[in-house]
Amino acid sequence: MWYKIFHLLYMYIYMFQMTQSRAVKLILVQGPNAEQWATDYCQELYKLASANDQMFSFWFLTRIFYFSAGMNAAVRAVVRMGLYVGAKVYFIHEGYQGMVDGGDNIREATWETVSSMLQVGGTVIGSARCKEFRSHEGRLKAAHNLLQRGITNLCVIGGDGSLTGANLFREEWSGLLTELVEQGLIEADSVQKYSALHIVGMVGSIDNDFCGTDMTIGTDSALHRIIEVVDAIMTTAQSGQTGTIISAVCYPSYLALVSALACGADWVLIPEMPPEDGWEDKMCGKLSATRSRGTRLNIIIVAEGAINRHGKPISSSYVKDLVVRNLGFDTRVTILGHVQRGGTPSGFDRILASRMGVEAVLALLETTANTPACVVSLCGNQSVRLPLMECVQMVSTGCFFFFYRSFENNLKTYKLLAHRKPESELPVSNFNVAVLNVGAPAAGMNAAVRSAVRVGISEGHKMFAVNDGFEGFYKGQIKEIKWADVGGWTGQGGSLLGTKSIISQPKHQPVHNTHTTPPTPRTDSKALGSALQAFLSLLELFTARGKHDEFCVPMVMVPATVSNNVPGSDLSVGADTALNAITTTCDRIKQSASGTKRRVFIIETMGGYCGYLATVGGLASGADAAYIYEEPFDIRDLQANVEHLTEKMKTSIQRGLVLRNENSNENYTTDFIYQLYSEEGRGVFDCRKNVLGHMQQGGAPSPFDRNFGTKISAKAMQWVTKKLVETFRHGRVFANSEDSCCLLGMRRRALIFQPVVQLKDETDFIHRIPKEQWWLKLRPLMKILAKYKTSYDVSDSGQLEHVVHNQPKESDASVAM
Repeated sequence: MWYKIFHLLYMYIYMFQMTQSRAVKLILVQGPNAEQWATDYCQELYKLASANDQMFSFWFLTRIFYFSAGMNAAVRAVVRMGLYVGAKVYFIHEGYQGMVDGGDNIREATWETVSSMLQVGGTVIGSARCKEFRSHEGRLKAAHNLLQRGITNLCVIGGDGSLTGANLFREEWSGLLTELVEQGLIEADSVQKYSALHIVGMVGSIDNDFCGTDMTIGTDSALHRIIEVVDAIMTTAQSGQTGTIISAVCYPSYLALVSALACGADWVLIPEMPPEDGWEDKMCGKLSATRSRGTRLNIIIVAEGAINRHGKPISSSYVKDLVVRNLGFDTRVTILGHVQRGGTPSGFDRILASRMGVEAVLALLETTANTPACVVSLCGNQSVRLPLMECVQMVSTGCFFFFYRSFENNLKTYKLLAHRKPESELPVSNFNVAVLNVGAPAAGMNAAVRSAVRVGISEGHKMFAVNDGFEGFYKGQIKEIKWADVGGWTGQGGSLLGTKSIISQPKHQPVHNTHTTPPTPRTDSKALGSALQAFLSLLELFTARGKHDEFCVPMVMVPATVSNNVPGSDLSVGADTALNAITTTCDRIKQSASGTKRRVFIIETMGGYCGYLATVGGLASGADAAYIYEEPFDIRDLQANVEHLTEKMKTSIQRGLVLRNENSNENYTTDFIYQLYSEEGRGVFDCRKNVLGHMQQGGAPSPFDRNFGTKISAKAMQWVTKKLVETFRHGRVFANSEDSCCLLGMRRRALIFQPVVQLKDETDFIHRIPKEQWWLKLRPLMKILAKYKTSYDVSDSGQLEHVVHNQPKESDASVAM
């Protein structure tokens, strides 16, 4: 097809000549003393390098010309992790140009150099194009400049072109050293001393266009910028019945597609999937039908490079003229442009970049002369390492967009939810499915309900909405909900269905009595959202099946809670929005002290007994400490933290941040910690406190929560359909097995259906938290970046893997945004 050829040509413009690399399997030692081993391991590696008379140092290069929010977080992480293991760290300013020019462009970095960088967008060390580096002579100059400082370990933050150029530089290294000796620029023994150049890459790109990673640094922040603009435009346009066209500057068009999914756009045009002939009439027909149902706004998103089946460009102005000519709608065009690259990085990008930065240092520590250049990336919530050239070659062949799980599943999900099939084409199932929210509200619930309703209707079910959770279910507050009823729900915060917390323990009378008021009409399945309340409810309903056949129907739970405390799932809908609320607030609080020297802020977060928000919020906002229930602390720990912060305040650090989870300790309250810090820091710093409260539950859902809720709910509803068919016997549904009452959760890299009864042993019911929580492994990372002398467990670090290219199944919905 012509558009595939167009795509290949477009990608090859940015490519250097590529070579084949072979992957080498790395084996990490694991055991009960992993934490102590990690510290000894890093120290031994550094001693080995020193014994061989090699300068072990890192060099930074940000992406050529373009940049993305979150790069500074990656720079900060590598600098501080590099200093933590005893290495020298250097900045290269202005990208490859600075490496070729040398001089003051190459400067040693210190701990204080990267202070107050987390909230800054772009890249503070600059980025620029460099034609000279593409030539052999330019790379020769760059090699000489690096050797003058003994730099043989490169950490490159960029896209496929930048990383490919770095790999070519690595492959030419030995030849470049020989030339420098022949020219008399370096001593002959330098060839042996600096014999190998080691490279580890991190992908910084708002386009999310690199194979092997779910998300690249900057993508989530760019989505935040787009959704902020779309939400603002929707508020304005709804008052005047304006059809709006958003033109997103991005190629490939991941941002356009995901933002369309996040805002519920009526139509999206992307070059990777040109529309069929006659799309103009179909689009206008859909817009007209939407307006006839009372909708006052239409959103059309056009990606840069959008084309039709014949290769003809589709511009936003063309779409506007088409809508005005055929429908007469008042239509406006908004070109987002480079606003997508700017702004403060999101909480997700800060944590992603920090984790990648630390992983890059560990990868450099373990590399050998035979180790191929690798890229550190994220798959699910697991760090992985992939051979750089395998990823680049996958991108360059063009296969990437049509098979990698995130892009393709986003496209399938969008089509499923945005374009309703005619009634004649819908299957007839004769099943009734109820949807309800349970527990406290969380941003993203409405997107999940919208997805469940529309997927259910597409599967042929009659969908019912239950108001006010189980209290409404008990009272019979159930009504049928149609396709159009959930229009515009994706961007709404809270719970439009209503939700109430009525269950405080595994056994509660209202749940047992639900059968006394049978719902009308009969429901053949139930889908629930929210936190541990829903989990406890499902356990109750499963137990009650022995007495009441009405509960012998498929039931599935989608985790939705800001606390992220649901057993069986690493992430919950709503937690990302709460994280961004904490991050944004902490940024503003720290900024309030910009004119005041030496001030420490004590911030209390939500989460019950779960310290997830305090931990990831602390990592994203650069906190000096985060107190949580899962990591017990006493007065000696508090005193040590105060003394540590006091020492930092005596240097160039001007502001400190301490987070405390609301139930971390019943005696060491937020007031107590505030008074302790105020007294012990007297004469060095003053102190302020702030309780964030329910603002963490409010506001519009983040792009991540919108899409996570949308896709996980779609997968849940597809599971419901499958179970309804399997359990339909003799004219009725009868499901009483354990696997017919499940929680759909994210476990490391996959979405998994888990029977709730099997999760009982994994749950601490008294404190309402899982017994094991993956994010606790991030706490040493937070402490290291805050300059604490602690050990870092590398037993869970990424291992070198090959790029696996499996085409997703039709029913699979990727968790990656």
